[in-house]
Amino acid sequence: MKILVVEDDLSLSDVLAFTLRRAGYEVVTAFDGIAALQLWEAEKPDLVVLDLNLPKLDGLVVCRQIRGQAQTPIIILSVRGGDEAVVKGLELGADDYVVKPFSPNQLVARIKAVSRRAGVADAITVLELTGLVFDRSRNEVQYQSRELIRLTPLEAKLLETLMLHAGQVLASDALITAIWGSDGGDKTMLKQLVYRLRAKIDPNEATSLIETIPGIGYCLAEKSVPKE
Repeated sequence: MKILVVEDDLSLSDVLAFTLRRAGYEVVTAFDGIAALQLWEAEKPDLVVLDLNLPKLDGLVVCRQIRGQAQTPIIILSVRGGDEAVVKGLELGADDYVVKPFSPNQLVARIKAVSRRAGVADAITVLELTGLVFDRSRNEVQYQSRELIRLTPLEAKLLETLMLHAGQVLASDALITAIWGSDGGDKTMLKQLVYRLRAKIDPNEATSLIETIPGIGYCLAEKSVPKE
């Protein structure tokens, strides 16, 4: 699912893009109203997150023009929940609004809700993080724009679990259950699986994205860490 984020605050735009990509969405960004319409036409996103106070072209005008041509779901970002512009945006056909400041996770929840109501498929097949692009439907991963790497089902399950919890330490027992279920797998098998996945992703590197946490488990680091 592709999302167009239109926000002129570059810091907030970066946070939103990072959060949405981490949640598994494809993201394109625009920082003014004219660029927003150009990207909407070129990229054909499945949903638009739209700030109202934009340079060059007001967010309400962007909303009106999009809604005049398609039923692409639109979520408005506003500094005030009772703002007249928000009411106007909803009258123009926006599907929801989020009041600033807000939690990025709240926005993800709103996106899922709006997608369900609009009948937009929310199935996330591609995960992107830390130079990794993982296609879950094909069990293929690309690291730092290198050639595509084919993973086994177990390797793919391990990478998927780590990417969905990037930056978090996952206990070995939790990973074993996620990969093999409650009746299979052990720590030796997990260690071997981690070794194989590391070797496939970055065999010639002195660092690894998958960090071993002694006595606990593993973590997909936000940056590379020294290999063991």
